[in-house]
Amino acid sequence: MHRYRSHTCAALRKSDVGATVRLSGWVHRVRDHGGVLFIDLRDHYGVTQVVADPDSSAFKDAEKVRGEWVIRIDGRVKARTEETVNAKMPTGEIEIYADEIEVLSAARELPLPVFGEPDYPEDVRLRYRFLDLRRETLHRNIVQRSKIIAAMRRRMADVGFTEFSTPILTASSPEGARDFLVPSRIHQGKFYALPQAPQQYKQLIMASGFDRYFQIAPCFRDEDPRADRLPGEFYQLDLEMSFVEQDDVLSTMEPVLRGVFEEFADGKPVTEVFPRIPYAEAIRKYGSDKPDLRNPIVMEAVSDHFRDSGFKVFANILANDPKAEVWAIPAKTGGSRAFCDRMNSWAQGEGQPGLGYIFWRKEGEEITGAGPLAKNIGAERTEAIRSQLGLDDGDACFFVAGDPAKFYDFAGDARVRVGEELNLIDRDRFALCWVVDFPFYEWDEDNKKVDFAHNPFSMPQGGMEVLEGDDPLSIKAYQYDMVCNGFEIASGGIRNHIPELMVKAFGLVGLDASVVEERFGGLYRAFQYGAPPHGGMAAGIDRIIMLLVGAKNLREVTMFPMNQQAQDLLMSAPSEAMPNQLLELGLRVIPPKKDD
Repeated sequence: MHRYRSHTCAALRKSDVGATVRLSGWVHRVRDHGGVLFIDLRDHYGVTQVVADPDSSAFKDAEKVRGEWVIRIDGRVKARTEETVNAKMPTGEIEIYADEIEVLSAARELPLPVFGEPDYPEDVRLRYRFLDLRRETLHRNIVQRSKIIAAMRRRMADVGFTEFSTPILTASSPEGARDFLVPSRIHQGKFYALPQAPQQYKQLIMASGFDRYFQIAPCFRDEDPRADRLPGEFYQLDLEMSFVEQDDVLSTMEPVLRGVFEEFADGKPVTEVFPRIPYAEAIRKYGSDKPDLRNPIVMEAVSDHFRDSGFKVFANILANDPKAEVWAIPAKTGGSRAFCDRMNSWAQGEGQPGLGYIFWRKEGEEITGAGPLAKNIGAERTEAIRSQLGLDDGDACFFVAGDPAKFYDFAGDARVRVGEELNLIDRDRFALCWVVDFPFYEWDEDNKKVDFAHNPFSMPQGGMEVLEGDDPLSIKAYQYDMVCNGFEIASGGIRNHIPELMVKAFGLVGLDASVVEERFGGLYRAFQYGAPPHGGMAAGIDRIIMLLVGAKNLREVTMFPMNQQAQDLLMSAPSEAMPNQLLELGLRVIPPKKDD
């Protein structure tokens, strides 16, 4: 028999009754039932119940063991009695009567419990991550992560993609965040950068004559913590295709990622055909470029119902600002003054002056509007709003007015809030869509200049003609995002592979040809020697896994994450460098200035 085990802790079944077996694993818990000891033995694969009674030669050793000790057990497989069968466990029909127990490794008193998985401070969980990873839920998430990534690789290969690796030590690139810099010992005073994404390399792969590239790519960004992104590093399914238009990329990748969701959705429905929503439409209907389509609320413009109305606040806004509009946020079943007042208080907590509302109730045979707005605009306009939005008795509607460019994100937050408060969101499905036609440029108010809105390497819709036009802020890009349940899970675009177009596009943000050649020399040179039209995207693996396993944050699907302060508490990183290390690199650390 093998030194440590003949079976795993998930392998034994009723058909094994009578066999002599050997198991090894961690003591999940010990229970004393009237002098008979029950040990739940756990390994990577599952849990098996072990029994040691006072007549067993293993009883004295069984009395010594404690939670998370690593032990080996020899024993005989017995069937559980009918009343003690545990249908929730794969091994629930059997138990092992121990003949011998060997302690392989004892454990000190635990700094956090493994059994039961109670809430525990995150700093303790991360410092003792090796214990945290023994917890059933987190352990299962990490295993599921590997299965999901394997499915991605399999499905990408099935549609003709080949996996290629790109460098980790590279040059700085403008991906929208700060680089992690790595000092060079050989070339003192110069620095490598860890890749924010393999953007330039994957385009160079296309220019090199390869086709349908992908990789599970590590990406590094030195940015402030965000709820939907891990600090430091994350992984993405990165891909690129040659000789394609936007529709080719979307129609290729939609079935790949839909298939991944369907495979791991645990029976939840997945959108069959992803709607393609233009960016401007997404902003107008949902107040977000990553709309949660499980929320049925669709915002509508209702400006005409307030123009020249008795509600002077909105009427004056519309009269004095040609860009101004009034947007309605319908709230099915929200027609109570108490709920409307709660939403108004929430809006004030968000820094807004308030949130106008109307709610409808039945009086006799008629449905009438109530609330201050209804009184000010009159019954006819109130009824027109109800009719436009398809509202009924017991429903409400909230209103936001002004320049949509300044309020759409607040309106989107209000839409989400209403959906959550009224329990309108269908949480048992995966609602996916594409958001397309993103703006190519945006106005940088801080620097008073035009800047790229998203990826600077995207192809502008209309090519050189629109770049030479009068209004760069009107240009759309061949750029697209995949969205699921309110999370952006993928982003991509058709690339600008024409050197003259590339120089012109960067010129509009103040970077001339010499800067382009200096900062993107490899890519720029490659485009001089025949580059195919190409495009691709990158899907956020961590977010996809988080959605599929139902985790609340990304640290629940990552093996060794940093905390929100970008610290690895387990390995004590970042840490100070030794003086001789700094000397070899030609670096000196300047202490931060102390506050006076």
